[in-house]
Parts: sequence; structure tokens; C-alpha cells
Amino acid sequence: MRIRHAATALALATAVTVGVTALPATAAPAPGGPTTTTTATAAPARPTVQDILSRLPDGVVAGALVRRDGVGIAAGPVTADAHFRIGSATKVFTNTVVLQLVAEGRVDLDAPARRYVPGLLPAGYDRVTVRRLLDHTSGLPKPAATPGPDDGPGWWLRSVTPRDTLRRSFAEATGTPPAPGSVQQYNGLNSLVLGLIVERVTGHSFTHELERRIVRPLHLRHTSLPAADDLGMPSPHARVYVGGQDVTEQSPYPWAEGGVISTAADLDRFLTALFRGRLLPPAQQRLVFAIPAVPSAAGNTNCVGPEACFSVGGLMRYELPDHTYAWGKTGSRPGWDSGFFATQDLRHRVVYSLNPTGKGSPLPHIKAIVTAALGD
Repeated sequence: MRIRHAATALALATAVTVGVTALPATAAPAPGGPTTTTTATAAPARPTVQDILSRLPDGVVAGALVRRDGVGIAAGPVTADAHFRIGSATKVFTNTVVLQLVAEGRVDLDAPARRYVPGLLPAGYDRVTVRRLLDHTSGLPKPAATPGPDDGPGWWLRSVTPRDTLRRSFAEATGTPPAPGSVQQYNGLNSLVLGLIVERVTGHSFTHELERRIVRPLHLRHTSLPAADDLGMPSPHARVYVGGQDVTEQSPYPWAEGGVISTAADLDRFLTALFRGRLLPPAQQRLVFAIPAVPSAAGNTNCVGPEACFSVGGLMRYELPDHTYAWGKTGSRPGWDSGFFATQDLRHRVVYSLNPTGKGSPLPHIKAIVTAALGD
């Protein structure tokens, strides 16, 4: 199976359970009678983040780091200050840059995307607006396959440009796409188009705008979007493996869709600034948490249930065990599964990065960490 650059699905309704603990309880004595003691069964205790990390590494996760409410801990051969590839969590940065351009009047949220990148989208996509790219209701086709383990040695070094990926994806498209604005279907092509819109509107590279608008103002000293020919990783970092191959140095192809490298501390700072409205004026800040009133596409495993779960700001909404909502984004690259989530009031926030071994899904670990970190 080829590895594709998509967000890790986070099931909303899955609970983490541990062994039931029996606690003694004293019953009220009957009038004139002796005191009796009975045994009551307490609700299952919820593990803490430390409990979860104390069981790592295991056969599925070789290393992990978590930053909860500003405090970092790690497990396995990785440190709490390590750099990691954040994968599709990059999309939140991209959407924020675009919303800043909307606030400046340089991009019209409801204008056709083709106005800004003529010739990029086929004529059949005239109704794809900037808003629909941001909230994944564009109806763009499935992304073309990218290099994976089945492609032989060195597959992780093969870079494909954003425009090449878009051309291939439209050429390989089959079937009738959903009408733009009718359904939410998570799709990394949306972010590639948004990145190209930023470049066309500003006249600068997407990397330049990302650094000027977010990285430098927030003093994210350990956050970067590598150039296409830069395969390295800043230190410290874990060494990661897929199928026994060291894929630590790999092509940063995903670009505006998933190419950012960062640290837990930097992502925590970014998430906090975004939620507090430091990056956007009020009108665009409301869009950060605005989810379109459309159904989620059938088979869209990023949303559990029939409703859309991604906002205009690129955040994913999910329900906590106490039925309140948290917001964030997952991301994956070969050797890394990362993400950040927080309650909207920032009562709790968490950033995590796991190093999967490839011998099983790290999703249960992710769900356990997020539930433990954000629940009271």
C-alpha cells in the first residue's frame, strides 16, 4: 500500500478503558442496628498522559513526546524538545495565512479560486471558491498516488511539485465529483491550491509569507517549511523507520499541505495565539471555528457520523467524553504521527508526536493521549 499524505482519523466516540477498581464504602446503619460494610464498584479510572507514556515504547510506537498545558514529557529514544514533521497539521498554518489575506481585502472568500490561479483548475471547477477550499467542500478529485514503499529503495526521497500533483490528480480523476459546496470531503489538494493562491496574490513564495506572517511574529524559532531539495532535519530529532528503512531525511513534498517541521513548544505557542485571536481580526477569527452546514462524505473517516467536522480555519472538531468539543488537527508523514488539540477556551491543550513502527496502527495511542490530556 502506498503511503499518502492524509490526516490521521481521530474517532470521536472511542473511549479509553482500564481495569475497574473496587473501592470500599460504608453504608448508613439501619436504625438501632449495627454498622455494615459493602463494596461498591467505582467508575473506570481514566489514565493520565504519564500513565500512557510509561507503557512506551511498544511494538507499535517506538517513541513519543507530549506537551500538555505547556509541560512536555517523552518516552523512548526521543526528547520533549525534539523536532518532528507535523504533516497535515500544516493545513492550519496555510488556512490562517489565507484568512489573513481575506482580512486584508486581497482575497475574496467567496470568489472562484480560478480568479487567483488561472489555468490551474479545469473549467469544470468554476464553482470552487476560496471558502470551499478552506473547509474541504470543493469537490476536487482524489489526490494522485505519491511514492511509497512499493516503489523500491529511495521512495521517500522522490519529490513531486504541487502543480505536478494537481495535474496528475485531475488527469487520473474518475467518476463524477460532488458539486462544490454540497458535501465535506477532506482533501489535501485544497491546501496545495491555497498555497499557490498565496503565492500569486502576494508575489512571494508561500514559505516567505508563512515566515513573515506567523513564524517570525510568534517567535517560532524551531518551525520551518523546508525547500524542495532540503531533506534534512534540525537537531534534536528522532530517527524514524518505515519497513526497516531509515526515512528521517525525506522529501518535503507536501509543502503547504503537510511539509512543516516544528516542535511541541512552537506548536503550543501557535495554537494558543490562534485561539486567542492574535493572528486574525474578529470577522476572520469567527471563521476559525465555523463548520459548513453540509454532510460529511460517505467514507470520510476523518469525521465520525454524518456531519462535517472541519472548519474554515482548517481545524477538526471532536467531542470529548464530557460532551464538550475540542479543536485541533492531526498529521502524518512517514515515521511520524503528530497533532495538536485544545478546548476552545484553552482550558486544556495538547501537542503530541508519535513515531510509529509500521507494525500496527498508532490511532489507539493518539486517542488515549488526547482524551487523557483534554478531559478533566
